[in-house]
Amino acid sequence: MLSTLEYSLEIIKHEAQQLLFQGKIDRKQPIYTLCQYIPPREWPMVEQELERNGYLLRDHIIDLLPRESWDED
Repeated sequence: MLSTLEYSLEIIKHEAQQLLFQGKIDRKQPIYTLCQYIPPREWPMVEQELERNGYLLRDHIIDLLPRESWDED
C-alpha cells in the first residue's frame, strides 16, 4: 500500500505493477481499481496525477505498465 503523500506517475505505475505481480489486481481491470489500495484521503492526489498525464480512471491497468516484449523462439 502506498504511504507517501506525493504520488508521481512513476510511483503509481510501480504500485500497479507490484499489485499485479502479487495477484491482487488484473491487467484488464480499470485503473480506478487502485483506489482499493490507496488511502481514501490520498486518492484525489493520485487521480489528479493520472489525469495530468492523460489517463482516465476507466483505462485499463495494463495502460500503466511498461510494454512487454516477447522474444521469438
